[in-house]
Amino acid sequence: MLAAIFLVMLAIDCPCDPAQPASMALRQCSLCSEAEKQAADVKVFFLKDINPRKPNRWLALPRAHGSTVHHLHEMSLAARTELWTAAIAKSKELFGEAWGVAYNGEQVRTQCHTHIHLGRFNPLAEQAKGVLIVNDPREIPAPPGAGIWIHPVGGKLHVHAGEQTVETVLVR
Repeated sequence: MLAAIFLVMLAIDCPCDPAQPASMALRQCSLCSEAEKQAADVKVFFLKDINPRKPNRWLALPRAHGSTVHHLHEMSLAARTELWTAAIAKSKELFGEAWGVAYNGEQVRTQCHTHIHLGRFNPLAEQAKGVLIVNDPREIPAPPGAGIWIHPVGGKLHVHAGEQTVETVLVR
């Protein structure tokens, strides 16, 4: 029940306010707090996921804050492209051609700040249904509220959208 209340609260509002340090101490604001530690000219930064159940995961985050829950679909195309491009490049650096990236849907997110999970893609997760094949991060859609996961196939990007919990396609 408490988790459901938290998710409803997160979907409605994000209390993070860099001008009010106490608000940044809240768990759902911890990534906003990390963003505030970055230099003002940083566009995208990376953090090792501190969840002990995800020892091989990283996060890609924009330095900029969004409104309320920092929706991916509210970011400009240029900002989203910059974020996806950086996330994919870092994933390739870390995991070679076995990389995958995932953005959880808004109903299951536990952090206000936009973040993309980086990890090794589990090929057993591949689905033929609902895949969009694109050539470039500029072509990656941002469906409101939906999760999205991406991995490489034959020099292209397979983009899967519409689910909520999508980071499970990445090996822990």
